[in-house]
Order: sequence, then C-alpha cells, then structure tokens
Amino acid sequence: MSRTGEIVLTVIGGFIYGFFAVVGALMVWFFHNEAIWDQATEELRQQQPDIAPGEMEAALQMFQGSGWLMIVISAIGLILGIVSIVFMVGDKKPKAAGIMLIVMSVLGALVTFGALIFSGVFYLIAGIMCLARKASPEATTPTE
Repeated sequence: MSRTGEIVLTVIGGFIYGFFAVVGALMVWFFHNEAIWDQATEELRQQQPDIAPGEMEAALQMFQGSGWLMIVISAIGLILGIVSIVFMVGDKKPKAAGIMLIVMSVLGALVTFGALIFSGVFYLIAGIMCLARKASPEATTPTE
C-alpha cells in the first residue's frame, strides 16, 4: 500500500519543526549577544519604567529558556518524523509510525503551550491516516 499522503504530511510537519528549531536557535543567539541584551533591557526600561530590574532580567531569561525548549522539542519532532517515515516506507510498521506521530504532535503542542501546534497538526493528520488505513488483503498474504 502506498503511504504517499502520510509521508508528504510528515515531511511538511518536519520542515515546520525545523523552522521552529531555527527560530529557537535565533532566540538563544539573540539573548546571548550582549549588545542585543542591553538594547532589549533599555527598551523595556523605557516602555515599562515601573518594572524592577530583577523582574526584567527574569523575563528576558525566560525568552532565552523558551528558545532552548523550542530547539529540543523541534529536534525530537524531526527525529521522530524521520523514524516514522522509515517505518512507513514499504508499509513496514505503519501503526508504530502513526502512534509516534500522534504522541509527538500532542506532546509538542502541550509542552510548548501551543507554539508547535502548526507542525503538530500535520503530524496528527498523518498519524491518524497511518492508524486508519488498512493494508489490502493481498498485500498481507505471503506469496509462494
């Protein structure tokens, strides 16, 4: 059975996970750059003069931490997407691929508070398709 639809959806979801990994890496790089850090701190002081410096520092560090979270979750999503494509090619283990895709889409969206829901939608649809489509009877019987 051809699993072209599932593979295409998984590849699209993988590209979106890759994009968010790059966005997370840029967030980490921006907040490790001293000049950008000082500029962001100064802009926050001008916009919100009543915020304490400690609160401002904590908010900026939260953005840096969320960048690392995006990188890690996106990398895991990409790896699981590649593994599930390997399982789908040749109709080897489509059920396992479907379960991996569904679990990754749900956990990725929950852990990042919905930030990775766009890529998760593609993985979710591909995972449901993997679980719902049955192999044709002649494909399951061995030939002699």
